[in-house]
Amino acid sequence: MSCSGETTEASDEFIQIRPTLLNQLKKAKYGVADHGTVELCHWTKKSFRNEGDCYKHKFYGISTHRCMEFSPAGMFCENRCVYCWRPMEFYSSMKMPQDKVAPPEVILSRLMEERERLIMGHYGDPKSDAKKIDESLLPSHYAISLSGEPTMYPQLPELIRYLKQIPATKSVFLVTNGQEPEMLERLRDEDSLPTQLYLSTNAPNEKVFHLVNKPKYKDAWERWNSSLDIISRLDGTRSVLRFTLIRGHNEDEGLVPEYSEMVKRGNTHFIEIKSYMHVGRSTNRLAYSDMLDMSEIRSFSGMLARQSGIYSVMDESEISRIVVLQNMRRFKDRLISSYADTN
Repeated sequence: MSCSGETTEASDEFIQIRPTLLNQLKKAKYGVADHGTVELCHWTKKSFRNEGDCYKHKFYGISTHRCMEFSPAGMFCENRCVYCWRPMEFYSSMKMPQDKVAPPEVILSRLMEERERLIMGHYGDPKSDAKKIDESLLPSHYAISLSGEPTMYPQLPELIRYLKQIPATKSVFLVTNGQEPEMLERLRDEDSLPTQLYLSTNAPNEKVFHLVNKPKYKDAWERWNSSLDIISRLDGTRSVLRFTLIRGHNEDEGLVPEYSEMVKRGNTHFIEIKSYMHVGRSTNRLAYSDMLDMSEIRSFSGMLARQSGIYSVMDESEISRIVVLQNMRRFKDRLISSYADTN
C-alpha cells in the first residue's frame, strides 16, 4: 500500500463512477477512486478536536480517529432501503464483473490517498489535535460499509486478507445487507473473515422486510435468511445483528416475539438496536418524526433481551440513540485489541 502521497490516476480499465455523480459525491466530502468511496465521518472529525468518540469506541474499544470507513462498491447495492442516507438513487447495476474491478491493493492505495486529502484540511483547524491527525493517516481500524453493498465486490476475500497483513491493522468490520450469502461462504472458506461481521436486520418477516429494504432481488428474503443461517454457524469472527428501527415501519412491540425467534436463530455475539436518523438522502423519504426517542430504543431493547432469554443489555449511547445487547451463552469480551480476539 502506497503512503507516499504519490497520486495514482484512475484507470479506464476499471469500473468508474460516472462524472455527474462523482461531482455530487465530492461536494458531499466523499473521496472517490474508481468504484470505491471513502469518507471522514462526523465522529472522526469530532475526535480530531477531542470532542468525543463514536459508539464503536465505547462499545468495542475502536480508535475513532484511526478508523477508515470505506466501500469497494460505492454505487452498487441490491436494496433501496427507505432509511438509507446515501445517494442510492444513483445505484444502477446489480453486478460487479470480476474483470472490471480494481484489485485490493489498487483500490485501497487510491482510497488512502483520497482519505489523506480529506484529512489534510484539518491541520489548519486550531481546535484540532495535531498528534491525533498524524496518527489518523495510518488507520488501525477499517470499517467496510459507508455506501453500497461491499459483498458485491468480487475480490472482497482478497481485500480483507490484504487489510489483515498491514502491520498497523487491529480490526476490520464488515457490514452486509445479507443479499450475497455465497460471498459470506467464500469469506469463511477462504480464511477471510473480518474481525466483526454485521448483518443489517430490519424486519422479522417478509412483509416488513420488503417495506423497509425495497429489495431488487425477488428472492431477497430467502437470501437474507441464508445469510443469517451462515452467520449463526461462523467461528473466527465476532457477529452482530444491527437493527435500524423506524416509526410506523418495524418498531411495533407486537413484532418483538418474531424478532426474538430470529435473534435466537442467529445466535450472534452482539445485537445493536438503533433508531433511524433523519439525515442525508433519507430525508426525501422519511420524516423527522420517524426517529425513535432513546426511551423507546431502551424499551424495545429490554423487551427483546427478556424474550430472547439469552441476551442482556451491555451498554448504550444516548447521543447515537443505540443500545447494544450481549449474548450471555455465546460470550465474547466486548473490547477488541487485536485479531487474536476474534477466536
